[in-house]
Amino acid sequence: MSRGTWRAIGSPELDAQQLNFARDGDRIVIGPLLLRPFTVPHDAAEPLQLRFEVEGLCLGVLTDAGSITTHLLNHLQHCDALLLECNHDRELLAASHYPAFLKKRIGGSHGHLSNDTAAQVLSHCLHEGLRHVVAAHLSERNNRVELVHTALAPGLTTNHQTQLHIACQSNGFDWIELAKPSF
Repeated sequence: MSRGTWRAIGSPELDAQQLNFARDGDRIVIGPLLLRPFTVPHDAAEPLQLRFEVEGLCLGVLTDAGSITTHLLNHLQHCDALLLECNHDRELLAASHYPAFLKKRIGGSHGHLSNDTAAQVLSHCLHEGLRHVVAAHLSERNNRVELVHTALAPGLTTNHQTQLHIACQSNGFDWIELAKPSF
């Protein structure tokens, strides 16, 4: 975890063998797996997301981000798969029964990605080698699967190799096997 997250949870005393701090730009090696944490704009204490690399394959994970930054996009380039937050539809959030402060927090630059913002992220990250996109972190009240599909699918028509998967709150999503294409 980041030091900011550790402080936010009360700086618990932990065995030094159990606790490792991560920072933006670190290279964390666990066996054959390389993790690359990167900062994102979110209203948490030093939030990090991850890029995973193993055996020439790459998975980018982006949830809990309120807006797009060049730094974030740079870490998600050339991934074989992306897990991408599609938290809310702007119109559903605006019409929801959430109090104004919560709507502002969720929809703000340090809140959560809307479907259309997630589509912008995808457009910046789309490339020939991207095989899977998993839409995740969908709000139960402020989003719907068909709205996510409508937002993301048009960007994928240029790359027929990429499959769109949508995770749901109750079942998540099925296992996805990543492999480099054989030509």
